[in-house]
Amino acid sequence: MTLDELNDWFVLEVLPLEAQLMRYLSRNMRDQHEVPDLRQEVYVRVYEAAAAARPAAVKAFVFSTARNLLIDRARHEKIVSIETFAEIDDVCTATEELSPERHAGGRLELTLLQRALDALPARCRQVVSLRRIDGFSQREVAKEMGITEATVERQIATGMRMLAQTMLSHGVSLSSPAFRPRQHERFDKK
Repeated sequence: MTLDELNDWFVLEVLPLEAQLMRYLSRNMRDQHEVPDLRQEVYVRVYEAAAAARPAAVKAFVFSTARNLLIDRARHEKIVSIETFAEIDDVCTATEELSPERHAGGRLELTLLQRALDALPARCRQVVSLRRIDGFSQREVAKEMGITEATVERQIATGMRMLAQTMLSHGVSLSSPAFRPRQHERFDKK
């Protein structure tokens, strides 16, 4: 499937489910400020999966993805100091598996990601940088830039979609370390 076909599929099949998805996430999350972020994570996972193979039952797939992400978050909330263990695991994994090939591949992915980020429109790039790189909450980004949270949401969606398209078009999986959020960004409460 080409990127245009994938985008068209996403717009026609996934985005119409947004209201239902938001209701589902809102009912099942304690921190309502995290709902837009989780929705974006659902979208990224669905988009990446559809790039490999389009799901037969779109609605079921979207809601299964959302349910699995909710379960993952609930598990992590129950674990005390997940960041400490994740950091230790990252250090152990990095020292055990850091071959020259892996190191070079990671540098290439980061270079590609930086170029894709630089290619974003200025405001979109700033929103994505503040939210995903600096770890600001959606509310903090809106306040910092003097825009609404809805605008932040739209800019994040646009930016992440454009970054995902660039990475996928160059054969980089969105689960690659260069594209994954840092542990504290993924699980922090703000």
